Amino acid sequence: MATSGTNVFENGFTIDEIFREAYERVGIKEMTGYQLSSARRSLNIMLQEWANRGLHYWEIASTSIDLVEGQAEYKFFRAATDGTSATTVPTNGLYGFEDILEASYRTNRGETSQSDSAMNKIDRSTYSALANKLSKGTPNQYYVRRFSDHVSISFYPTPSSTAAAENVHIFFAKRIQDAGAYTNTVDVPYRFVPCMISGLAYYLAQKTSPELVQGTKLIYEDELQRALTEDGSSTSTFITPRAYYPDV
Repeated sequence: MATSGTNVFENGFTIDEIFREAYERVGIKEMTGYQLSSARRSLNIMLQEWANRGLHYWEIASTSIDLVEGQAEYKFFRAATDGTSATTVPTNGLYGFEDILEASYRTNRGETSQSDSAMNKIDRSTYSALANKLSKGTPNQYYVRRFSDHVSISFYPTPSSTAAAENVHIFFAKRIQDAGAYTNTVDVPYRFVPCMISGLAYYLAQKTSPELVQGTKLIYEDELQRALTEDGSSTSTFITPRAYYPDV
């Protein structure tokens, strides 16, 4: 028996098809213009709520920060319109920062002798207790602050003239992109399409079919939990027996 030979179903699953499937689950077959607008608003709210559900691995990216001698703070804006005039925005044009996860001080970038040194992420109290936050040297600690429109990272010590010739490589979490036009696809991997539609049906039920709210919520939470469990990166695990000698 022949198969399709393709596995790109989600790539052709447009926003309006997602809305149609979600509305059908709450008993609505034909959508008005207002209902389309309402569904898009609900989808964007739900994608924002997913940011509170933990780390989404498909939204992790990396970039490098070019250091400036004596400069402690570097800003990363969530929207291009907020950051186009800022000299501290990455030159690669990446936006949508939510949090900085890891940082490494990198020397000899792009050369065979390239080397990374892991930096320690510190909290507000530790950074506040530093006596001279502008002392120069090789950065080995960083402090992250998250604001409504940008994320800020402060290094300690601040880069010396020698350190400024190198850079810091970071891994950061991005915000999920908005739904946008009805002909767009959604910025989620195929594993999250089922729970996304179930979640949208739950959000729409709150507006159109209150009697379906509890049932759609249970389905949504169940499918979302399975997707979150699958979304990750497995690593090797080593189990070593422990020798116990009570009389020695």
